Amino acid sequence: MADKKHSDVTAYKSIRSRKRVRGMPDRPRLCVFKSRNHISAQVVDDLSGRVLTGASTLSPELRSVVKGKKNKEAGKAVGKLIAERCKVAGVSRVCFDRSGYIYHGKVAAVADGAREGGLEF
Repeated sequence: MADKKHSDVTAYKSIRSRKRVRGMPDRPRLCVFKSRNHISAQVVDDLSGRVLTGASTLSPELRSVVKGKKNKEAGKAVGKLIAERCKVAGVSRVCFDRSGYIYHGKVAAVADGAREGGLEF
């Protein structure tokens, strides 16, 4: 595994975790993706293959809010925005998919923000 790139290893982890976490129409999957500079979240119904809603630090509502903030604060803001958008879409319960990332830092902040916004995991 020493010759594999970091992104390849993360991709394998996300595939392994998706075997256990499935998004259903009554309980879709909240999927988190993080890059070096940004973090995004999507709510996905895996049976129909549709993205119900999404939020990111690149969203127009959050750009001015997260500018100059730390990563955890930006992650919490993304979590709150995704919770608001889920309420509009009629979703109250989700399965959390951390996409192979460790449940720590930005990823945990997104989950905390979504819980504060009213989503139930």
